[in-house]
Amino acid sequence: MTCSTPHRRRPSRRSRASRAPVTVAKARGQLHPQAQQVGPERFGILCVDCAKARSTWMLADFYGRILFPPTDVCHTRGEMEATISQLQQTLARDGIADAIAVVERTGSYHLLPKQALARAGWQVRIVHPLATRQFRQSADAGNKTDQTDLMAIHRAAVTGLGLTEQTLEEPYQKLRLLVRHRRALVSMTTQLRCQIHHHLHAAMPGFGALFRDLWSSPMPMTIVREVGSAAAVAQMGQAELARLLHQRRITHQQRSLDKVVAWAHAAPPPDDNAATHHQFCIQLDEGLTNLHHLIQDTERQIAQLLVLTPYILLLSIPGINVVSAGELAGEMGPITHYASATCITGRAGLYPSRYQSDRTDHPDGPLVRRGNRRLRRALMIIAENLLTCNGHFRGKAQYWELQGKNKAKARVKVANNFARIAFQMVAGRMVFAHRCCRERDYVLHKLVEFACVHQMPGEQLLHALQAATGQLPAAEHKAEGEKLQPWLRRPHRSRNQEPQSLGEILPQVLAELGLTAVLESASLRSQGSS
Repeated sequence: MTCSTPHRRRPSRRSRASRAPVTVAKARGQLHPQAQQVGPERFGILCVDCAKARSTWMLADFYGRILFPPTDVCHTRGEMEATISQLQQTLARDGIADAIAVVERTGSYHLLPKQALARAGWQVRIVHPLATRQFRQSADAGNKTDQTDLMAIHRAAVTGLGLTEQTLEEPYQKLRLLVRHRRALVSMTTQLRCQIHHHLHAAMPGFGALFRDLWSSPMPMTIVREVGSAAAVAQMGQAELARLLHQRRITHQQRSLDKVVAWAHAAPPPDDNAATHHQFCIQLDEGLTNLHHLIQDTERQIAQLLVLTPYILLLSIPGINVVSAGELAGEMGPITHYASATCITGRAGLYPSRYQSDRTDHPDGPLVRRGNRRLRRALMIIAENLLTCNGHFRGKAQYWELQGKNKAKARVKVANNFARIAFQMVAGRMVFAHRCCRERDYVLHKLVEFACVHQMPGEQLLHALQAATGQLPAAEHKAEGEKLQPWLRRPHRSRNQEPQSLGEILPQVLAELGLTAVLESASLRSQGSS
């Protein structure tokens, strides 16, 4: 079974563009059928304009007749519950048979009133601030108040722009928080590195340019921390530097030390406040080390949640790792929320904008501005990884380059192609078996490698492997188990630096995969060696 998309004749742009929508309103924002059942005059719309500490609430019927005037509500449990009770009395007094609540998305401030209304039994919908602004400017151009915002929210909801949101169940809800937290930590790491480079250039000019990456090896920052100046490096010489690194148990190469000593003899004079800049370097590097530990811990938690979802099957694609698969799973959510792969790329905004008027038609504009930017970024990061590490997609990119196509468009094409493959794999619960790749990667093998690099405790690794085994198709158990066989004798170092043999962890996983023959042969070899 392959996950490649069967060849189908794609409709032309003209035929695809000529498809008329079923209704003017968005599919997840239609109100007219619900209002028609009880009558527009008996259908209520509660509009909520949110801020940090309070929000403004207004209730009106479908036609816009105000039933509950704009009222400021503090984000406290007592005041919100009292306001909801008053709203229920207003609905009963005015004979409103059905009502919904429409909350404007405002960062994370809208979550408190949204959750309070949902707990009270209201059907809550979300309207985008861009829709509110457009409907406000059309009626009150140049005038922006809470009251005009509420009326704009009402107009947007009646038009069908108050959208229902799919609820995220566990583990996707926590996974989304973790991947976004990791992304913020990575951004902080980048900022710290830039600051370290700035202070290092002032204290030791030119030292950072000697290395492609100051943090790929502990040697450069050890020299910065222990020595601290070009004059001191030149005075110590190669032998003293090598002895210092040996005492710190840091591996190094002689040519690297030659480069450092040559720089020390030719380095320009440092800044007048070099000692202060050196102190800042050390402090920031300690903060960077703490951030690396936080990122590793977050990635371990991501792996523990990823194995509970079918997105773990994406590890069978060469070029996809645990972190990128976890970020995609967190931003996409359950695959049942998508009817097809086109829904994924449509939500991410991975399609060109179009300008058409009369006979003028430009269907290949830049990417549309709307869309979920976080999902788009996750797909584009995966596309970049595939272009770097996957031979099939790297070959396609080289072919497109020979045709003179833009590299940015090539990444978008790879992201769209990956979205189609990922949808079939996750929705169909299958591993990657593309006809253009000689051999797929193995899910459990990648998990074990990830656990060794991130020093995952043995008990957590065992639970992760067992959960991932439950997501694998039964037909792939044998191949996955045979790929684990070489790990039986390799040591595994956990977070507390206590070595633990993988041979104590993997037999139970191999037994669940049904590979008793592998276990028997491994035990016979161990008896023969003893």
